[in-house]
Amino acid sequence: MMKSKRSRAATSPIDVANRKTDEEFIADYLLPDNAKESSWVTAWTHPRTGAKYTISLAQPANLKQEDLDACFDLLVETSKKDYENSAGRWHPDKKLNEMRSPELRYVLVKEEETGELRGFTSLMPTYEEGEPVVYCYEVHLKPDLQGTGLGSLLMSFLTAVAVNLPPITKVMLTCFLSNARGLAFYRKLGFERDNISPVPRILRGKVIEPDYLIMSKRIRPDSESY
Repeated sequence: MMKSKRSRAATSPIDVANRKTDEEFIADYLLPDNAKESSWVTAWTHPRTGAKYTISLAQPANLKQEDLDACFDLLVETSKKDYENSAGRWHPDKKLNEMRSPELRYVLVKEEETGELRGFTSLMPTYEEGEPVVYCYEVHLKPDLQGTGLGSLLMSFLTAVAVNLPPITKVMLTCFLSNARGLAFYRKLGFERDNISPVPRILRGKVIEPDYLIMSKRIRPDSESY
């Protein structure tokens, strides 16, 4: 078990946030009356085709099984090869269990006309080595939605949650080094290598290079208190 850098309050703002209903979470962290930042929308239009999409937020317990299955299928479509080529390999059952974590929040993007899932991100306010963060677990889009600004919009929701939920200091994520497009996308949004990201290590005289990068985008100074 990792040791925290600082003590965690018995009832922290993170725990409070994770106990909220989806409606309360949106109202308090994506659309608060005194919002420092809010980009939350429930509709989006493709800039090239004019096709209309809906955007919604839900915890796994409130997701239809078909929606969770569609999220998993999209993850397989976009990222299975990266998992297979990584040291950790591809373990679908383990990934599905992670995707059912009760404190996750899914932002689903669906075609308005058909209801078909076309993209999603999943996030969780949590602690990473004792530091309060919003962690981006997944962000996946169908190919025809990539390069449209939708990915940036989805990531802006995580930033809004971080800004409106002190004492969170940053948004964090993990990206395979083989995912060059993803790395470039995150860097364009201001994400950088986090200091907890693994570094090369020597094992039996051989240099073992990590195959993933932990990245973060700082939202407020680490020393800022509330």
